Amino acid sequence: MNGSEKRIYVDNAATTPVSEEVINAMLPCFREAWGNPSSLHADGQKAKDLVIEAREKIARSIGCEANEIYFTSCGSESDNWAIKGAAYASKKRKKIVTSKVEHHAVLHTCQALEKEGYEVVYVGVDEGGKVKLDEIRRAVDEETLLVAIMMANNEIGTIQPIAEISEIAHQNGALMFTDAVQAVGNIPVNVRELGVDMLSLSGHKIHTPKGIGALYIRKGVRIKNLIDGGGQERGKRGGTENVPYICGLGVAVESAVNGLGEMEKVRALRNKLIDGLLEIPYSRLNGDRENRLPGNANLSFSYIEGESLLLWLDMSGVSASTGSACSSNSLEASHVLLAIGVDIEDAHGSLRFSLSKDNTEEEVEEIIRVVKESVERLRAMSPIYPGK
Repeated sequence: MNGSEKRIYVDNAATTPVSEEVINAMLPCFREAWGNPSSLHADGQKAKDLVIEAREKIARSIGCEANEIYFTSCGSESDNWAIKGAAYASKKRKKIVTSKVEHHAVLHTCQALEKEGYEVVYVGVDEGGKVKLDEIRRAVDEETLLVAIMMANNEIGTIQPIAEISEIAHQNGALMFTDAVQAVGNIPVNVRELGVDMLSLSGHKIHTPKGIGALYIRKGVRIKNLIDGGGQERGKRGGTENVPYICGLGVAVESAVNGLGEMEKVRALRNKLIDGLLEIPYSRLNGDRENRLPGNANLSFSYIEGESLLLWLDMSGVSASTGSACSSNSLEASHVLLAIGVDIEDAHGSLRFSLSKDNTEEEVEEIIRVVKESVERLRAMSPIYPGK
């Protein structure tokens, strides 16, 4: 591939390019409003006003009050804070219910709490990746302090019935937390309608720089601090506020929610991509065909290694993923694919494509062509491929 040729980027679930709109919102924070928002002088108050404005934008976008939004460094911090904060604030209850397909920021946090004596129940999912509500009903009881189920899966894109799960949690006096990092900006998210007590989001999935996130905490919910310090974020999260990134996040969330109408175009491109790739022999779609994020297409191709296919695509100018970017250096098969019943060999031969409104029909056609060609070449080198 010629280095001057335009690449096709379909790894938006891993991260997104920073938008011009976000950059323009951040620039004044470097040039004019560079004061410490905790300072009482005019320079500090100028920065504080921008933080307040960003908080209000995010609150309006997800249906809550501004004083229920707390800024963090990323989605993983928000997940850790919600789960550990709820656990450490609970004096009697010591049980957490989550699923087998959560992001590692949730799974590893729960595993850490297990070592401290907390009980964690990992409920299963069906072959489409949807959590089994009957298992949640059996697992959640008067001992449960928290139910933690992600709103949409980062690998296979399956969307979970969060409102129903929230009702189950609350009927038993438990808190409900959802990781909405992949959901915000892709599907409607309203915390009141979902009935959640806490919700995490991350900026770099919706066109901010990496290093900014937020946690919604419903008014009245008490959780312990994860980071103590100088009293920032109303005494709940220490550390001088990252004003430029906070401003960027406010604009990004508002813009993403206002642009949800464009997701129909993305959904159509996704369907075209899935249909084209399923023409390849010995291929399968992972996750629910309809109940999935608009831009997510996760497929397995038997008799090849996903890493090899990914390299072929990269050399052809296509940036995709084998799954979660947070575990891309791991040689282990995806825990999400194994949980939905994908054979371990096929799990190793999987690719995730995550499209955005910036992708085109021509790009999707090129991806289909490149994948078909790459799979054929790799299978030609396989001694076990039955089609030879």
